[in-house]
Amino acid sequence: MQSAPDRHEYPAHWEADVVLRDGGTARIRPITVDDAERLVSFYEQVSDESKYYRFFAPYPRLSAKDVHRFTHHDFVDRVGLAATVGGEFIATVRYDRIGADGLPASGPADEAEVAFLVQDAHQGRGVASALLEHIAAVARERGIRRFAAEVLPANSKMIKVFTDAGYTQKRSFEDGVVRLEFDLEPTERSLAVQRAREQRAEARSVRRLLVPGSVAVVGTGRAPGGVGRSILGNLRAAGFTGRLYAVNKAFPEDLKELDGVPAHRSVRDIDGPVDVAVVAVPAERVPEVVTECGEHGVQGLVVLAAGYAESGPEGRERQRELVRHARAYGMRIIGPNAFGIINASPQVRLNASLAPEMPRPGRIGLFAQSGAIGIALLSRLHRRGGGVTGVTGVSTFVSSGNRADVSGNDVLQYWYDDPDTDVALMYLESIGNPRKFTRLARRTAAVKPLVVVQGAGSAPQGHAVRATRLPHATVSALLRQAGVIRVDTITELVDAGLLLARQPLPGGPRVAILGNSESLGLLTYDACLSEGLRPLPPLDLTTEASADDFHAALARALADETCDAVVVTAIPAIGEVSPGDAELADALRSAAAAGPAKPVLVVHVELGGLAEALSAATSTAPRARAATADAGTPGAGRGPAPVAPEGAHLIPAYPAAERAVRALAEAVKYAQWRREAADPGKVPEYEDIDEKGAAQLIGGLLARGQGLTLGTDETCELLGRYGIPVRRAIPAPTPDEAARAARALGYPVALKATAPHLRHRADLGGVRLDLADEEQLRRSYTELTELFGTPQEVRPVVQAMAPRGVDTVVRAVIDPAAGAVLSFGLAGAASQLLGDMAHRLVPVTDRDATSLVRSIRTAPLLFGWRGSTPVDTPALEELLLRVSRLVDDHPEVVAVTLEPVVVAPHGLSVLGASVRLAPPPARDDLGPRTLPAY
Repeated sequence: MQSAPDRHEYPAHWEADVVLRDGGTARIRPITVDDAERLVSFYEQVSDESKYYRFFAPYPRLSAKDVHRFTHHDFVDRVGLAATVGGEFIATVRYDRIGADGLPASGPADEAEVAFLVQDAHQGRGVASALLEHIAAVARERGIRRFAAEVLPANSKMIKVFTDAGYTQKRSFEDGVVRLEFDLEPTERSLAVQRAREQRAEARSVRRLLVPGSVAVVGTGRAPGGVGRSILGNLRAAGFTGRLYAVNKAFPEDLKELDGVPAHRSVRDIDGPVDVAVVAVPAERVPEVVTECGEHGVQGLVVLAAGYAESGPEGRERQRELVRHARAYGMRIIGPNAFGIINASPQVRLNASLAPEMPRPGRIGLFAQSGAIGIALLSRLHRRGGGVTGVTGVSTFVSSGNRADVSGNDVLQYWYDDPDTDVALMYLESIGNPRKFTRLARRTAAVKPLVVVQGAGSAPQGHAVRATRLPHATVSALLRQAGVIRVDTITELVDAGLLLARQPLPGGPRVAILGNSESLGLLTYDACLSEGLRPLPPLDLTTEASADDFHAALARALADETCDAVVVTAIPAIGEVSPGDAELADALRSAAAAGPAKPVLVVHVELGGLAEALSAATSTAPRARAATADAGTPGAGRGPAPVAPEGAHLIPAYPAAERAVRALAEAVKYAQWRREAADPGKVPEYEDIDEKGAAQLIGGLLARGQGLTLGTDETCELLGRYGIPVRRAIPAPTPDEAARAARALGYPVALKATAPHLRHRADLGGVRLDLADEEQLRRSYTELTELFGTPQEVRPVVQAMAPRGVDTVVRAVIDPAAGAVLSFGLAGAASQLLGDMAHRLVPVTDRDATSLVRSIRTAPLLFGWRGSTPVDTPALEELLLRVSRLVDDHPEVVAVTLEPVVVAPHGLSVLGASVRLAPPPARDDLGPRTLPAY
């Protein structure tokens, strides 16, 4: 720790674990006086060339004065950070605050010199880029707005670190040195660079786990049975293409092989690299195994053992120590309490899980926090018959257990650009970082479907989850806005996944229905109406329909420009002309292959053979329609079915119309989101917004305390700086003061009770409108006090009448988990009771504002419902955009409520407003890359 003269305590919140470019991890922390020996050891391992680039001269060793300087910091004007692996330094960075003359200075000087040194063995891993992000965040926290760096021209790697960071910068050359100066304020480009690096690093860290060249199963039993022996058997049965090792410290010293796999007593004894270790030992033995793996250079762990956070406080601490221990060696963890991982790619064939059978390779990625749900998902997708039938292939599967380290966010980063995954299915019992998940989901959903079941209950004991004040329904709505296909059950997850993996996206909501059952067609028609689709009248082919009839009807429907998707209904038929399962499947597939790219679904009743025939293929590539050899003979008059190209579409079959239509409805909504996401809109600039003035006002107000609700005048002043005027309301503690206020405002006026139990409750009689003169005002004042109590209890105010319109409410809150959320709805008890509010994540674009206004169920009241006059929705949308800008520009604004906002045919009036301020969090999703803290 720092000595007494130091000006600040050790800033523990600067400590962070980061994922590097190659997928390994490092810990970043402040350098202290206790690091002298580490610093000297680190410097001795740096090459002479790197030392020369750092000091511009030969500098073989650090003097005692150097060591003192580089380890003694005040954490304000002088700060040093180190990146460590295994407790040892691999890189350092420091800044020194300087004044305009370039000499050491203190605040308010806002510039600092920055310098890096990276051990040669770790150069090229992205260590310097990660350190730059963190030292820049520290500098901003300490009031430094600009970095300067002097670099030798030959030091191209370090120049690239600075120039690639995306900050606004200036470059000059003088006396043989390149001088770089750059502002530390995040820019759109710097954030894009940071997030691209985050994606590559986290995807690489997951890839190291899912595509290993070698796997060691630690805890392999000598006798058959047991978890470790089962995992080893599953890996062998799957045909893992890499090297396998069996490890158990109880093996006899002379045991060299087990089931044909090299056997070792310790990971340390393995001659060669080990990429992944599957840890199948009891929890109390795991720390010993982690140390062995870390010292051997293992890249990742799959920990199957239970007895961690799911077991209570003691287990939670054991889990924290496990993560800290593994990260100290640069390893990532899946688990603990995990079911395992699978990569079905023929090039990998990894089944490091408890699933006894390797799923067929395909295009669907699966993530499940629960092992039991993971088993159910794999079984449902793999088996034939029952539920959604047919074989559907899997690309990768991850069961994260307690997800102490690797989470759904990491797997999303991997799937985003994984060429083997076209559809992602996720079962999430909890979301540890909803803000980041929403950001990643939006980006992933723009290129491939993401279907999620989210548990509605409390998070399992083993999961670290940020507290959220948002209702579950609101979080679900926000996920949908990010392009997530949000479903409620595992059945719906699989139903949607099958359709999206096998068929193109629909161009709209228009659905053609055809089949050999009138009743089933009508059920499908009603289901479409219930799901908000636009079905065409069903075409009944009658029970006498042949395969040719189905083929011709489907071909006509697909060619019809008024149809976006086709649902085929089929029931068993008896008769000489009735098609067999294989013949009907071939008829449907050949018609779909020849027609325009529109989704085709089949609703079947007790036709397991048809479902299997429709699904018969070994691939679920989105563009695959492969006819199988045993699909049956093409119907007469059609000629042979065309040979489908590799990756042809497969037609999904469903046992109930409701399930097929629900899956189709989700695909329609997702396709619409994809089209809109291509043009997300923009955040408008308003010339009358005084961002700087608002920041000064907020800073002055927060100087009074840690958090406060603003008074009326302060609220009006702050909102006014963002072009949001609030109608003045004058307190009226007596009838005479009410009369004076009315004369000042001008009649007609409104008299309102503002006591908490009466505020915004016109239905209780606490509001009197259109008071034309003093007599009406005094009479209303008397009525209010007689009904509700003394003026001190009622708290009456007088306000000038606003033009009549629709009363609405606008709110914005900063949720600790989801971030800034903007909400809109109509004011009044009915909307409150029904929960008729719509939500968007901040910052809101112009397109977001337009859709927000139209998203509530009572939106028709704004657009002339039943002959009423439409109100000024463009003015309402502008108000929403201004509120969004306020909370986005100033994270100190943690809550805003505008109620009521009366939207008239021309313009609107904000009649009530409240604002709450609080100090901003030290780090947020715009800060440097970090892994969840433990």
